[in-house]
Amino acid sequence: MELMLVSSSSFKHSLFSTTPYSSSLRSSRALVINCCHSPKPRKSGKDVVIRGSVQYQEKLEVLKSMEGWVEDNILTLLKPVESSWQPQDFLPDSSSSSAEEFFDAVRELRERAAGIPDEYYVCLVGNMVTEEALPMYQSMANRFDGANDETGASATSWAQWNRGWSAEENRHGDVLTRYLYLSGRLDMRQVERTIQHLIGSGMILQEAHDAYRGFVFTSFQERATFVSHGNTARHAKEHGDATLARICGLIAADERRHETAYTRIVAKLFELDPDNAVRAFAGMMRESVTMPGLLMFDGRDRDLFGHYSAVAQRLGVYTAGDYADIVEHFVKRWRVEDVGPGLTGEGRRAQDYVCGLPQRIRKMVERAQERSARESRLLPFSWIFNREVLV
Repeated sequence: MELMLVSSSSFKHSLFSTTPYSSSLRSSRALVINCCHSPKPRKSGKDVVIRGSVQYQEKLEVLKSMEGWVEDNILTLLKPVESSWQPQDFLPDSSSSSAEEFFDAVRELRERAAGIPDEYYVCLVGNMVTEEALPMYQSMANRFDGANDETGASATSWAQWNRGWSAEENRHGDVLTRYLYLSGRLDMRQVERTIQHLIGSGMILQEAHDAYRGFVFTSFQERATFVSHGNTARHAKEHGDATLARICGLIAADERRHETAYTRIVAKLFELDPDNAVRAFAGMMRESVTMPGLLMFDGRDRDLFGHYSAVAQRLGVYTAGDYADIVEHFVKRWRVEDVGPGLTGEGRRAQDYVCGLPQRIRKMVERAQERSARESRLLPFSWIFNREVLV
């Protein structure tokens, strides 16, 4: 679940703000993709739901009422383990009867890998590192009050989904890590250090207990991941590695399925509780969209996430334009403009804010792209033995 999103709170000052990172990232090269918030805790705003409040209890009741619906409409999106692809399906078989067969398969893999440019590997490693940080994401989802796994093996539909989703996601980092290791193109110790740093640093999700906001967040992240892995699949095919293209394509298909689940959940919340749903959507967009990979660090580059994101933007793996498309997609998918009866004053203001976001984002993107074209430079990445890549 590789999560690269642009945050949208007060675009004029946050689109290119990357505090606490260096000033080099407070420019358009920090990207439109790396448009993130300061990880400092924010003051409670009008859309923040306080535990124990009437609004909080209302949300818990709605989520509890959805148990049967989740079983019928969400759990069915999980694939049986027996029919699921596994990493070994795409890797040389180390248990083959002939050691030479294994070594031949590895040589073939390395020959294919040799034709792929360094900048592609930067994007692929960045994707893989965020996939390998899965423990953070399962912990995040398990903080959603009313939709969590209270025992670690609960039989509730919400808990079964969380575990099943995590189990499917776990294969993504596994297959990419092993494939990249065998490619011989990477400094795997630096890659592994980056993964450990990221999991140890954690991720930032404001108001993490609010399941409504959490499901908006995961809807966005899964769609962004689908786009990113789909583009890496396309690039791998263009560079002649059909196996890597298939791997990235299958990961993208998983992410699309998971996006469908979270999108359905939020659509149901709009149906059952439109006022709280639209306020959660607006609240997430105003305050809390931060990227799980934001604290990515390899022991050397404090701006690593920004630099990796800049390469992804330049190659078209994931761009600010993609983010604008995602915002527009969800505004339409959840029919935010059509929400009418049942909205409070706060709900109507949230509705107006969210419906106006796509156009505002696109205007900021246009200006950012003009600036970024003038600020490209070469930077080394430790993942590829400090070879330089244009960012």
